[in-house]
Order: sequence, then structure tokens, then C-alpha cells
Amino acid sequence: MDHYDSQQTNDYMQPEEDWDRDMLLDPAWEKQQRKTFTAWCNSHLRKAGTQIENIEEDFRDGLKLMLLLEVISGERLAKPERGKMRVHKISNVNKALDFIASKGVKLVSIGAEEIVDGNVKMTLGMIWTIILRFAIQDISVEETSAKEGLLLWCQRKTAPYKNVNIQNFHISWKDGLGFCALIHRHRPELIDYGKLRKDDPLTNLNTAFDVAEKYLDIPKMLDAEDIVGTARPDEKAIMTYVSSFYHAFSGAQKAETAANRICKVLAVNQENEQLMEDYEKLASDLLEWIRRTIPWLENRAPENTMQAMQQKLEDFRDYRRLHKPPKVQEKCQLEINFNTLQTKLRLSNRPAFMPSEGKMVSDINNAWGGLEQAEKGYEEWLLNEIRRLERLDHLAEKFRQKASIHESWTDGKEAMLQQKDYETATLSEIKALLKKHEAFESDLAAHQDRVEQIAAIAQELNELDYYDSPSVNARCQKICDQWDNLGALTQKRREALERTEKLLETIDQLYLEYAKRAAPFNNWMEGAMEDLQDTFIVHTIEEIQGLTTAHEQFKATLPDADKERQAILGIHNEVSKIVQTYHVNMAGTNPYTTITPQEINGKWDHVRQLVPRRDQALMEEHTRQQQNERLRKQFGAQANVIGPWIQTKMEEIGRISIEMHGTLEDQLSHLRQYEKSIINYKPKIDQLEGDHQQIQEALIFDNKHTNYTMEHIRVGWEQLLTTIARTINEVENQILTRDAKGISQEQMNEFRASFNHFDRKKTGMMDSEDFRACLISMGYNMGEAEFARIMSIVDPNRLGVVTFQAFIDFMSRETADTDTADQVMASFKILAGDKNYITVDELRRELPPDQAEYCIARMAPYSGPDAVPGALDYMSFSTALYGESDL
Repeated sequence: MDHYDSQQTNDYMQPEEDWDRDMLLDPAWEKQQRKTFTAWCNSHLRKAGTQIENIEEDFRDGLKLMLLLEVISGERLAKPERGKMRVHKISNVNKALDFIASKGVKLVSIGAEEIVDGNVKMTLGMIWTIILRFAIQDISVEETSAKEGLLLWCQRKTAPYKNVNIQNFHISWKDGLGFCALIHRHRPELIDYGKLRKDDPLTNLNTAFDVAEKYLDIPKMLDAEDIVGTARPDEKAIMTYVSSFYHAFSGAQKAETAANRICKVLAVNQENEQLMEDYEKLASDLLEWIRRTIPWLENRAPENTMQAMQQKLEDFRDYRRLHKPPKVQEKCQLEINFNTLQTKLRLSNRPAFMPSEGKMVSDINNAWGGLEQAEKGYEEWLLNEIRRLERLDHLAEKFRQKASIHESWTDGKEAMLQQKDYETATLSEIKALLKKHEAFESDLAAHQDRVEQIAAIAQELNELDYYDSPSVNARCQKICDQWDNLGALTQKRREALERTEKLLETIDQLYLEYAKRAAPFNNWMEGAMEDLQDTFIVHTIEEIQGLTTAHEQFKATLPDADKERQAILGIHNEVSKIVQTYHVNMAGTNPYTTITPQEINGKWDHVRQLVPRRDQALMEEHTRQQQNERLRKQFGAQANVIGPWIQTKMEEIGRISIEMHGTLEDQLSHLRQYEKSIINYKPKIDQLEGDHQQIQEALIFDNKHTNYTMEHIRVGWEQLLTTIARTINEVENQILTRDAKGISQEQMNEFRASFNHFDRKKTGMMDSEDFRACLISMGYNMGEAEFARIMSIVDPNRLGVVTFQAFIDFMSRETADTDTADQVMASFKILAGDKNYITVDELRRELPPDQAEYCIARMAPYSGPDAVPGALDYMSFSTALYGESDL
């Protein structure tokens, strides 16, 4: 297949741009390329005053081809041949191809002969190569070039527009919005983009083509109908047309940039001139302010008052805070403007700025230095003057403050020291007054320094010729005189307080001694009265004897107690003597106790009255306890006989029920004789009940003469009667069972022997494990289920034990099971008839209850084909009885 390939040395064309002849077989694409390439060529040839009509015919002689290359490259080609012969045409075309090759384009399969012969495909391919080299190759956007650069440029320019998504150079442009977006982005006044619709591509395309041709000088290279009517518009035609937009807008942007540069230069010059004027004015204003301010700062005229000096200091602070900071800012801004101006002039290759005489930055700095020097001297002078006046004012104020504080402290102190409050105070109050006085003395000593400071300050003010020294001296003298008087009054009050304290301490010691002895003595009397009046409760003769002994011991302590009472009253009398002798004004009673001598005497008299009453009560209680002891001994003697007798009879009855001497009738006769002898013992029980009634009436609750209580005797007697009756009943039941089951005496003896052997606890009952061991010893071989069934028979209440009666019933039932089974099997044959099963309802209806339940427990469910609900396999019962069925 004939084709040509154009590729630059810088690889600006990718393989997909290679010319493919097969693509030109599409008439629609060939038509689009003819129109587009022809319009592109004419857009350049017009600059030389010519154009082409037929692209494959008008380039055959090579003349217009060479002219096109000269226009688009700006270079001169070799002189063309003017002859009309074929060789001349081939020579001209070769010169054009050689020029293209000299620009780094490698032409493959494109020869001059084909161009001269008017080969449409080769001619279009050659023009596309020229377009790529001179219109597209030099496009560069963000490090991409040629086709990729052009595509990226389109994407960046159309990104803000809705419904525009440029991804290629064919179908992305079919709706025409891409072309319109490029125009609107650069010249928004040419197209009202908001009125365009994506579903009207013809209008969009024609609008873009018409506007581009009319306002942007971009020839109409495409037909809207061809683009819309083609499924995939020709990529090369679209790229050629789009590159015209790139070059058109790129040129306009360069012109705009040049104009902006000129405007910028003019603006810089104007700005520089304005900066010069601003500098001159700002410098003049700043220097004038400095000249006005320095004389004010150099004024050192002193003031006589602190208020006037403070006003000067406040003015200076306003100057520092309000007036100077803006000038500092102006000076700084002046230097910044000067440096900025010089920099801008240097960058613009303009001569440096030279301010007017005396307005250089150095001149301003020198003037500013003089200002700061004057300012520093002024500030130092102000501070020294203020310190001087402050010293005098401070000393005077300090004197007034200390004098006021001292006078405030001494106010009322003389009256306080002259009080005689100690004359009616208690000892604790005297001690508190002494502590308070000591604190006052410490405070007085501490204020000595303040008095000395006041005198020193007054002396210093006199030495400094303070204007108000006379009033200061008078006040100081008054303070010193008052201070001496306070010292004398303080000493006098201390002596009076110490004298009163000594007297009251003596009285207090006596009060304390009285309280220490009166309190325990009072408690002893109260305890004695409580004990003597206490209602005692005793239960034995020993207890009343103990109370009597304690009472006698108490009576022996009464003489010593009376001596203690008299000593306590003597202490109280001594206090009264001191009060009368020294005329002490007692403020209250004894602070350590509320017990008065009258109370002590009253309670002592009451104790002496209670003693004989207690003697009488103890004597009466002793007589009553002697009677109670007699009742205890009488009950104990009888209970100690009856209790063991009941226990012995219980043991004898137990042995009779277990032992196997004689027949059951003999055992029954023996037991009834025992029952008669027990009943004959009842009068002794009744007599004991009478004695117990007397003990209860006497409220006797314990008896050391016996361990038996009446409740024990009653329970034992009731158990004895119950046991003999139950034992007689068991023997009677055994006789009935023996006769009903046909058990011989030998079998009964064997059953009793086995039961007694496995009744290891000898309680008359076997637990479940003992019962299992007994059955195994008798030849039973059973699993857990069978043992559980047997236990349900012998222990229906699930108490976990087996009585001898239940054991006999079970053994007699097992002996009769074989006969029962034979009878039942005979009945089965009659009931079943021809069937292989019999139902539960039939068994319960035809058989006695015990035989029916016996059968149901041993029969398996019937599962034959003729089974009905509740059917039982009677053959399984035969197997269980005989080992195998014989029915």
C-alpha cells in the first residue's frame, strides 16, 4: 500500500498522525481535507497577493508551493524555474520538498512526480506535513508540544464551560460548543454563550465559523453540514482549523502584552515622580516638627509643687505616647520611601534621586539625634525633680499615716487599762485577762518601734525645713506623752491581776479538791441507794445467800463513808472562810461540780433509812428459796427413776421386734404383756406431773438435781406408747401376710434374718443400698431400671428406706408371680382370639386391676401391620415369663 510518513527529528508527530491512504478512501474525509487545507493555504497566500482554487492542480508547477513555503517560513527559497515543461515543474517541486526536508521533516513516499501528476492523496499528505511543521509543531503548553500541546491548550481554555469536554480532535468538536467556547474565552463580546444549545450543532458550528471569519480573520475551513453528517470528522481538518485559533489568539495576547509593558513603564515613571514629591514634603514636615520640639525639651525651669511637676511629666508622657510615635513612623517611612525610590530608579536605568539641600536622610538622622538627646536630658531632669518633691511629700505622708495608725491604736487603751473588771471575775476569767494583758504588753512593745519611727520622721522633716514642721512637732510631742502614760497604767494593771489570780487559785484548788472527793462520794451514795432499792430476782438459795453477804459487807463500810462526808464538808467551810477574810467577790458557785453540801447530807440520810428495809427484804426472799429447793429435790428424785425406766422399756420393745424367738403369735402375746405393764405405770407419771405443776407455780426454771424435764418425760412416755402400739400392729400385719400368702414360719424367719443382717444401722429399716445388697444376696440379678421399679413398690413415698413389712410384702408377691403369670397367659389366649395383639383397654376391662397392671408393665407395644392404637404384643409377655413363647 502506498503511503507517506512525515516525522520531525524532535518526534513532534506521534505514530497515530501518520498518513494512511486507506483513510482517504472515505470521500467525506477527503472532501473535508480539500476544503480545510485549501482555506489554510489561501490564508497565507493572500499575504503574497494570490490564492489557489484546486489544491491538486494549482501546486503542480511548484511555483505557488514555493511561494507558500516562503510566506509561512519567512525565508527565501531557491529561484524557481519559469518553464512550462514537466522537468521544470518537477525541479520546482523538488526545491519545495528539499526546503521542507531542511526543516527536519523526513518525507517518505512523497515524490515530486506525484505532485506534478496531480495525485490528490500525495498532495493532501504533503500539505498536512507542512501544516504540522509550521502551524502545529511550535505549539508548546506546560511542557507538551505539537498535537498534545494543542489539545492541552484547548482543554485549559474550555475547562470552565459546561457541556464541553475536549478529549480529541474529532467527535469532541461535533456539537460546535468547543469552537464557541474558544472564541468566548478570548473574546466574550462576540458570542452569547449562554444561549447556545448542545442539541443544535449546526447553529453552534455556523456561529463559530462566521464569527471567526468576520472578527478573527480565520477563514472558514470547514462546513458545518459535513461535520454533523460524518460519524467521525476528519482529525487533520479539525486540528488545522483549531491551530488557526491558537495562532490568532496567541498573536493578540502578544500585542496585549507589549501594550501592557508600555503602560507599566509609564506607571513606574509616574510613581517614581510621586515618591520624590512625597519624600520632599515628608522631610520638610518632619524637620519643622523637630525644630519646634527641641526648645520645649530644653526648658529646665523648676516648679514649686508636686502637682505642677506631675503635669510636666504627664505632658512629656503624652509627647512620648501620642506625638512622637507618629513621627517615628514618618521617619521610618521616609527612609523606606527613599530606598524604594532609589531601587526603582536603578532598575529603570534612571539616575539616582537627589533630595533638596538639608533634606537628605543623613540630615534628618542628625536632627533626630539632637531631638533624642534633648529628650533624654529633659526626662532625667523631670525624674530628679519629681524624686526630690516626692521625698518630702512621702515623709510628710508617712508621718501622718504612722501618727494616725498609732493614735487609732491608742484610742481607748487608757480607759481599758483603768478598768477593775478583775474584781468580779472567776479564776478562768482572771487567767484570760492576764493572757490578754500579756498580749497587750507584747503589742505595746511592738508599737515602741512605730513611736520611735514617728519621732525620727519628724526630726528629718525639721532638718529638711518642711513647711508644716510646727504642726508635725506638736503632734509628735502629744504621741510621746501618751506613750509614757500607757506604760505606767500597764504596770499597775498587771500587779492587780496577779494579786487577784493568787487568791482565786487558792479557792480554785479547794473547789477542785471538793469536786474530786464529792463526785465519787455522791456516785457511791447514788449507787448505794440504787442497790438498796433494787428489786432482786433470785432462783437459788445460793444466790440469796450471796446477796445477804454483800449487804453485810456494805453495812460495814458506812462508818468510813461518814468520815469522808465530814471531810468534804470541811473543804467547803474553808472556802467560805477565805471569802469572808479577804472580801473576795465570788461571781458564781463551784465550777467543777454542781453537788452541794445540802445534797450530800440529804442523800446520806436517805441511805441510812434504806438499810433496814433491805435487811427485811433479804430475809423474806431467803425463806422462799428454801421452799423452792425442797420442790426441786422432790421432782428430781422421781424424774431420775421414771426417765431411765422409759428408756429401758423402749430398748426392750426394739429387741422383741427384731429377735425371732418363737412364732409370730408368741411375739404378739409377749408384746401385749409389755403394753399392759406400761399402762400400769401411768399413775407415777401423773404424780410427777403434779410435782411439776407446783414448780411452775413457784416460778422455778432450772433444777440441778436432775437432767430430766417434764417435757422430756412426756415425749418419752408418748413415744413408748406409740412404739409398743406400732410394734404390735406390725406383728399382726406379718401374721396376716403370712396367712394370706401361705408363707411358712421358716420363710418368715429367713426373711427376718436377712432383713436384720442388712439393717446395719439397727433402725428397723434398710436404706436403698442395704436393700439392693439384700436382694443380691437372695439371688436377684437386676439392672438399675429393674431396681428402680422394685423401689417404687417397696418405697412408694420415696423416703429412701424399706420397712420390714414392705420387705415381706415384696417377697411374698415375688413368690406368687409365677402362678399369676400362668393364669394371665390363659386369659390372653381367650382375649386375643385370632389377633396377634391385645389392647390396654381390653386388659383393663376383662382382667382384675392387679392382673391388668401386672401385664401392662411387662408387655411390649405391638408393631405388626395390623396394629391399632394401644395394641400390646402378648407374645412378648410369654417370652418374659418362660424364656420363649409357647403360644
